[in-house]
Amino acid sequence: MTQTTDASAVEPAQPAEPAERGPRPAGPARTRRIHRAWFVAAVAFVTIIGAAAFRSVPGLLIDPLHAEFGWSRGTIGAAVSVNLALYGLTAPFAAALMDRFGIRRVVAVALVVIALGSGLTVWMTAAWQLLLCWGLLVGLGTGSMALAFAATVTNRWFTERRGLVTGILTAASASGQLIFLPLLSWIVTHHQWRPAAVTVALAALAVVPFVWLLLRDHPADVGLEPYGAREFVPKPPPAAGAARRTVAVLLRAARTGPFWLLAGTFAICGASTNGLIQTHFVPAAHDHGMPVRTAASLLAVIGVFDVVGTVASGWFTDRFEPRRLLAVYYALRGVSLLFLPVLLGPSVHPPMLFFIVFYGLDWVATVPPTIALCREHYGEDSAIVFGWVLASHQVGAALVAFLGGLAHDVFGTYTPVWYASGALCAAAALMALVIRRRPAAAAPLAA
Repeated sequence: MTQTTDASAVEPAQPAEPAERGPRPAGPARTRRIHRAWFVAAVAFVTIIGAAAFRSVPGLLIDPLHAEFGWSRGTIGAAVSVNLALYGLTAPFAAALMDRFGIRRVVAVALVVIALGSGLTVWMTAAWQLLLCWGLLVGLGTGSMALAFAATVTNRWFTERRGLVTGILTAASASGQLIFLPLLSWIVTHHQWRPAAVTVALAALAVVPFVWLLLRDHPADVGLEPYGAREFVPKPPPAAGAARRTVAVLLRAARTGPFWLLAGTFAICGASTNGLIQTHFVPAAHDHGMPVRTAASLLAVIGVFDVVGTVASGWFTDRFEPRRLLAVYYALRGVSLLFLPVLLGPSVHPPMLFFIVFYGLDWVATVPPTIALCREHYGEDSAIVFGWVLASHQVGAALVAFLGGLAHDVFGTYTPVWYASGALCAAAALMALVIRRRPAAAAPLAA
């Protein structure tokens, strides 16, 4: 009787454990000093840095492509717009594909597509080829490694410190900008734009082995609980029908108010960062007599402070109400853009440096609270919902990348664009405050 009682007492806790956890015993996993989740986050960080290489190029190539091919800034801006739009529109489908085929496979293929698109640009002779390579291929590749990738990694591997990890992974894009902008600007200045495009292709390919060998799809693959979890979480089965699920989640989310407020604020975020500053700051500064390398260096400095600001924003998001953080971030960004037209000049002066530092701290600080609000309202569907919110970010970026170049062609200056973007940021601050709070943890969107 004693043996029977003992067996039944331990039986509920033990039978599935060896099968679920695989070859790794539970004991050693629990005694790790550094959880495996942090290594996965580190690989994701390096991966996003590699993808960010190409995103450093558009502002540097506008003038060289205009000089060599005679394409207008509006035409080049249209290719940038396609790239930015696909970067966002691909993200929600990529998040669903990661649930179907795994993070590692999707990201590795995306890096190869980025390298292919960037490498093929060296042979282009017509504007439609720019749209195909720079717009379509690179847009699809970078979209598959967008911030929805960061959200997926965070949701699977962490139950604690999610805001901080989101901030760190978001900062990876800024780190890539910091690493590659000075190098690529030097290459463009001394060796023209084609070697810069080849450098980007090689950088993307260099990350593929790290992804394939070191990245893992789920903590259950190595017999671990997610970081901060109190119990083991089995790996969910592959989710079939990725495209259908992605669209279904969008249709359900579109029936809720928070989705449209988050999408609207994030569209303005993209318009005022990737679409405006990242694409047009270098040529705008050059219009005022500033050397291209100097302007690119200032953009890289934005990347330095972007890392600090985004990680700090993740830390704040773990401690303060996300919607209020968003309101503060957008309001401060709008004020800074209103001052930019009077700061541009042929040389770097202290007020300009203050703008660079201030704007850098706020660049993508909006991402951690936005992901937190998606998680709060949409639960297990939050990564896909955030993918759609990110799509709105890139649509806003694409519109301003195109309209900014068009405005310059029409008015001969970027000044109206700076003022319009400042006003949009003020509107985004008000929209963030309208987002209602959800007191309890959200469940997946009801079917």
